Amino acid sequence: MEKAIYTIVDLRDWGAATAGCEPPLRLAVIGDPVAHSKSPQMHNAALSALGIPVRYTRLHILAGEVRECLALLPKAGFIGINCTIPHKAEVLAGVAQADVIAKRAGGVNTVRVEQDGTLTGTSTDGPGFARAVREEFGAELSDLRVMVLGAGGGAGRAIAMQCASAGCPSLMLVNRSLEKLEPLLDEIAAFYQQERIAAGDFAEVFLRAGLRTSDLVVNCTSLGMKAGDASPIAATHIEDRHLIYDTIYVAHRTPLLRAGDEAGARGANGLSMLLHQGVLSFERWFGLTPPVDVMRAVLAAPGAHLSF
Repeated sequence: MEKAIYTIVDLRDWGAATAGCEPPLRLAVIGDPVAHSKSPQMHNAALSALGIPVRYTRLHILAGEVRECLALLPKAGFIGINCTIPHKAEVLAGVAQADVIAKRAGGVNTVRVEQDGTLTGTSTDGPGFARAVREEFGAELSDLRVMVLGAGGGAGRAIAMQCASAGCPSLMLVNRSLEKLEPLLDEIAAFYQQERIAAGDFAEVFLRAGLRTSDLVVNCTSLGMKAGDASPIAATHIEDRHLIYDTIYVAHRTPLLRAGDEAGARGANGLSMLLHQGVLSFERWFGLTPPVDVMRAVLAAPGAHLSF
């Protein structure tokens, strides 16, 4: 009988742990925690719609187990995995080959097991965000001046790198700790014109100045996860021309999106980013585009969470 969550102990003898599971489990998301992930529902709906005879599950992998997990995947017959917090950086170090997108993002969230058993990795965080912006606003990152709130790590870093890689006209990085931005600024400067980038903290004077020269505002902080959180930017600072993208996806309208609504700005939450991250992973594994509307319907169901 199929379990909701498997562990490294199961992976060590995958055949025995998944005996009787049909279709066989050949895809998974690894993370700690991982129980909240809706990736199995999203991908299994797509696999079923296309008649692909495999299923996707969850692997609860702890710190110190990632290297072993990666080594066991080919023997267990895996096609690939997704990686969520806190393992993306360790998976980047553990795959045989990672593309430039993953290296710039500082982590791998999608691994494919090649025919010879080697593991290759990419990050669909940034490209998924780019597709989400195109879907939500009908705009390309290459045409938008972007402000990223919480650019110091995780999704913020991946999105900042994607915007710079796309050649956005200007990029403003905001973080509570400016020290955390220094390595990112150095890496971006290797391929993006320094005069087009600025960095600062959440001081009101900096935010107001930045908003005057930004088109797209992206929230990558945790502000908004709880209904009682304050908005990282006051509605009085937002203009109706601004596009607001909050990477958080929760049932309630986040404070930043409500502030944008009050100012008459267009806004969207992280559901579309999650969707397109998954679509790009599926394309990586199978070389074909999955039924996007089927995946979207699963994620729109109550209880969806912005995580692989």
